[in-house]
Order: sequence, then structure tokens, then C-alpha cells
Amino acid sequence: MYHQQKIGNFGEKLAKNYLIKNGYKIFALNKQISHKEIDIIANIKDFIVFVEVKTRLSTNPYLAEEALSTLKLRRLKRAISSYIYWKEINADQVRVDFIAITVNPLTKIAKIKHFKDIV
Repeated sequence: MYHQQKIGNFGEKLAKNYLIKNGYKIFALNKQISHKEIDIIANIKDFIVFVEVKTRLSTNPYLAEEALSTLKLRRLKRAISSYIYWKEINADQVRVDFIAITVNPLTKIAKIKHFKDIV
């Protein structure tokens, strides 16, 4: 496994634990849908929440918040649309969130920013 993949997997675990701590029920992690991937699918109250997670080390000049490109967002929307269609989910019950995680490799402290309803 490459270094970036390890960082990404670590960030997804942090995001999953953060969501659970905040009352979300996790349905799926890294859900593959027709060659596209949804990082986390969760539920809170009456919403099914699709979560994209981006993780960066604090030594990286680019912030995790800047990592969600237009192309990635477009692919995520397509994957979500396929999932909604496949599972016959009402689109009014869907929300898309983004979690940006910055990890300081020296102190081992992670900063988590949760952006709700980004689409």
C-alpha cells in the first residue's frame, strides 16, 4: 500500500469514528458503484448521508479542504445517483457531506472539519 493510501485510510477511519461519535449510523465504507467509490454512507435522523473524506498531512502545502475537485464532485454525484436509483431512495432524504482532515505527523493530532450539505 502506498503512503497516500495509508493516509487516506487513516483519515477515513477518523471520519467514521467522528460520525459515530456524533450520532451517525454507518451503513457502508468505500462502497464501489460502477467504477466509482463513495467513502462513507451513513444515516442520521431522516437523512441518508453520503460522505466524501479527504485527508492531508499538515506538512502538505495544500489543505484537505482544497482537495475536493470539480471532477471528483461530479463523479461522486454520479455514484450517488446510481446508488439512489438502485436502492430506490427518495432524493429528498439524501444529503452530501464533506469531511476534511489535516493530520500533524509530529503531534499525531488530527483537525477535522465537517461541511454539511455541500451539493
